[in-house]
Amino acid sequence: MSAQPRRPKLAVWKFASCDGCQLTVLDCQEELISLAAAADIAHFDEATSAHLPGPYDVSLVEGSITTPDDAERILQVRENSRTLVTIGACATAGGIQALRNFGDVAEFAAVVYARPDYIATLATSTPISAHVKVDYELRGCPIDRRQLLGVLSALLSGRAPQISGHSVCQECKLRGTACVMVAHGTPCLGPATQAGCGAICPAFGRGCYGCFGPMETPNTDALIPQLRHLGMTGTETGRIFRTFNAAAEAFLTAAARSDPERPAAPPGSDPPDHRPHRQPPG
Repeated sequence: MSAQPRRPKLAVWKFASCDGCQLTVLDCQEELISLAAAADIAHFDEATSAHLPGPYDVSLVEGSITTPDDAERILQVRENSRTLVTIGACATAGGIQALRNFGDVAEFAAVVYARPDYIATLATSTPISAHVKVDYELRGCPIDRRQLLGVLSALLSGRAPQISGHSVCQECKLRGTACVMVAHGTPCLGPATQAGCGAICPAFGRGCYGCFGPMETPNTDALIPQLRHLGMTGTETGRIFRTFNAAAEAFLTAAARSDPERPAAPPGSDPPDHRPHRQPPG
């Protein structure tokens, strides 16, 4: 009697985050049941108390690196993962918590905690790719379930995932949504933001907030004057670029250009020794 083929192992890991992207995984519901039939869910604290040892065929990593323990643990995850996929703005660009990168973290801790000397934290919030090799990135705050299922299906069947690099503007055109900047004079980051959400905000008359991070080649030099023309101040323009993806290089540069008086890093502190950011293939 022939032995049953080994099923691939899937692991989901959490670092500094709100768990929103893990909840998107759980929101797949029926598809998640089919996924569980095709792979062993070896580690996923949000869904099960079962923990199977590695190595893991696919690891999904949510959250940014904000503590010394995080920086050590991500090395172990990478070592035990054949393919590592970062999910969400925290993991791919530091997330909203990367706003700490522009202030004094020691001062924040002193205000919030009665005993800040008990708090072990880094001065910056950094993406996973600043510490280890990342194979694929799924953007968003939170990620899009359709993209997630497409990437998982491809990886578990041995195919290379196809992740779009074009802007939200193309998604607006595909769904027949009028440009909110042209039609209503609403500021929008869609021209510089990577597609993947289905252009949800513009479809409801709102400007894109940039939660999927910068597209492959964002022309922020052209977008910034248009945002200013539509009534945004330099401070407001800098703030919108910094919101969800504050540590993404293209948006970080655009924010500094829009609001040059805002410091780019905590006074007197040096960022960690980052490894070069690796763009996902496809």
